[in-house]
Amino acid sequence: MLFFATQLEKRLIKERRDIIDIQLEELREGFKQRSYIINEETLSTIYLALKLEKPLLISGPAGVGKTDLAKTLSSILNARLIRLQCYEALDESKALYDWNIQRQLIKIHLSHQKGETEEDEEDLFSLPYILQRPLLEAITQKEQVLLLIDEIDRSDPDFESLLLELLSDFQVSIPEVGTIRALRKPVVVITNSGERELTEALRRRCAFLYLDYPTIDQEAAVIRAKASDELEILKENIALAVAEVRDQGTQLGFASPQVVDWAKTILMLNAGHYQKDYVDNLLAALEKCKENYISLESSME
Repeated sequence: MLFFATQLEKRLIKERRDIIDIQLEELREGFKQRSYIINEETLSTIYLALKLEKPLLISGPAGVGKTDLAKTLSSILNARLIRLQCYEALDESKALYDWNIQRQLIKIHLSHQKGETEEDEEDLFSLPYILQRPLLEAITQKEQVLLLIDEIDRSDPDFESLLLELLSDFQVSIPEVGTIRALRKPVVVITNSGERELTEALRRRCAFLYLDYPTIDQEAAVIRAKASDELEILKENIALAVAEVRDQGTQLGFASPQVVDWAKTILMLNAGHYQKDYVDNLLAALEKCKENYISLESSME
């Protein structure tokens, strides 16, 4: 019976073309080719989310690379990235759809000129007259799409109820139109920085992944991958400095643009090692946060 069940499962999976056709080793190689440092636990979670067709909920503090992970994954899958940036008071008209009132008015005007009846105007509330927002756009595409719902914790809890139908059945219901089912199931990635507790209904529909700040060795590996092979000497010192000032409460993220720019600038100025005078001159230009600069400066004394 077990053998039969396994064969049946394989046949059903083969028939369902919506499932992403990628193997674990291909996924691993995809991150490697894009210089994205990833551990096996994270890689396995992403792979299972793809194969189980579950949204991937990535939680972790700001700056650990949640959004960058989603962008890299979309590149690996050759999927078009559609991003919904969440914020307070985000509603259906901004996230799902809105009516194209201007187009409807033009249609009414032309209908009256042609003497058409009200029956001819019934199609005013149909899909062609809808302005597709990111959630609806993601399920109406024939190409493979990665839908990134970024910083969901910044939205109101009520917004999550809009997502449940999409995340469960990959469809949305519009009263005037009916149910619109996905032409091709999108890959869904949701990021969360923990500003509020997410609802249980949302969490149980997702595969969960937590990203934390990296170790010094991990930070050094990312800096080297994103900057240059010539940073072999500098990378550990820069990573150590970043780790030290992060512990003091700065908001430098995981291999953030400021850190990478800092590393590249030191290299271009031929600084053979990590030196205080270079740091003092560079941080004023590279750091946008005054508190971070003060903290970084004090750590060098």
